[in-house]
Amino acid sequence: MPPQIEPPVDLEAFAQEVRDFLDRRLTPELKRAGELCAGIYSDRPVAQEWLGILNEQGWAVPAWPVEHGGTGWTLAQHHVFQRELMLASAPVVTPNATRMVGPVVIAFGTEEQKTEILPRIRTGEDWWAQGYSEPGSGSDLASLQCQAKREGDHYIINGTKIWTTHAQWSNKMFCLVRTDNSGKPQQGITFLLFDLGLPGITIKPIISISGDHELNQVFFDDVKVPVSGLLGDENDGWTVAKYLLQFERGNAASPSLQVKLAEVKRLATAEFEETGAPLTSDPAFAQKLADASIQLDTLEALESKVFGAAGRGEPTGAMSSVLKVRNTELRQRVTELAIEAAAYYSGVFQPAALDPGANVAPVGPDNALTAMPQYLNDRAASIYAGSNEIQRNIMAKAILGL
Repeated sequence: MPPQIEPPVDLEAFAQEVRDFLDRRLTPELKRAGELCAGIYSDRPVAQEWLGILNEQGWAVPAWPVEHGGTGWTLAQHHVFQRELMLASAPVVTPNATRMVGPVVIAFGTEEQKTEILPRIRTGEDWWAQGYSEPGSGSDLASLQCQAKREGDHYIINGTKIWTTHAQWSNKMFCLVRTDNSGKPQQGITFLLFDLGLPGITIKPIISISGDHELNQVFFDDVKVPVSGLLGDENDGWTVAKYLLQFERGNAASPSLQVKLAEVKRLATAEFEETGAPLTSDPAFAQKLADASIQLDTLEALESKVFGAAGRGEPTGAMSSVLKVRNTELRQRVTELAIEAAAYYSGVFQPAALDPGANVAPVGPDNALTAMPQYLNDRAASIYAGSNEIQRNIMAKAILGL
């Protein structure tokens, strides 16, 4: 089959359409919540409201196939859309449902599962948590030991999952469980979908060093999951998991990072104007900004190449690992520059000022409020979704043939 060529699109007209929508529907309250989000994603009350607005516009799940509510946009349009959302400080919706479990349900789900699950993702009625990592089974995901035994029409789950993002906000979970120990570790894993309100499930918070409650540990004590929650084939969950990880590791990051770097530049330009020369006049810091900007340009070019190939139906293989490594390393670099630009203001502990509804004036520049929390939160970026060391092993084998 010859490569598919995307039709030409007036990107400036499309960008203006997105801006007009944001001017109409992104309320000051939602915008403020987006500006003050110090974690990776906005909390459910804010994100669900924004997802509902996007859904009314038909833009809640733009990357899905059109028959399931997608937009049919070109890759360039998706890039423009994400850039405009970031420029407008729109709340960031967790991708667990829209960009992770949704695509795998479309690919592996039964018609009944698609009919039941997909509409409730688009509306935000269901909020999904990812049950992958366990104590001792993070980047080495195939070593997971959370057990699920088949008994009649149910699986009985016992074990625990950790680092479970937004489990406290979620009512659903997609989960990898061990159903067989007789072969290779990857061969005995099953992918299950179930309610988090089932008896025997306990969720305990993990407060990160940044002060955020994004993470949790989830415990399972004889939890009965209906067999109807099986996605794909029993003992073949590794196939589903690998497919999902392509979406988790391979999303475009350059639009958000470019917006964040522009914010760093504004912070570095404005902070010292009253007391002396701005930080941007320092040659060493200016060189750091220039280096980060060049690296982001190369990341954008790489993303365009990879997603262009994906859009033509060409296999991208380990390139999702390449994007994951570059994305997380640059993400950490940009937050380091934000700390440097915010200077001593980044060390002020002021969580009350990060509440969108708070009546608390921030100490220092308003755009320095999130510098330290984001810096601390992003220390984990090179670990989650498969550590960068693991990704480099994948690249060495799949790309270099080592």
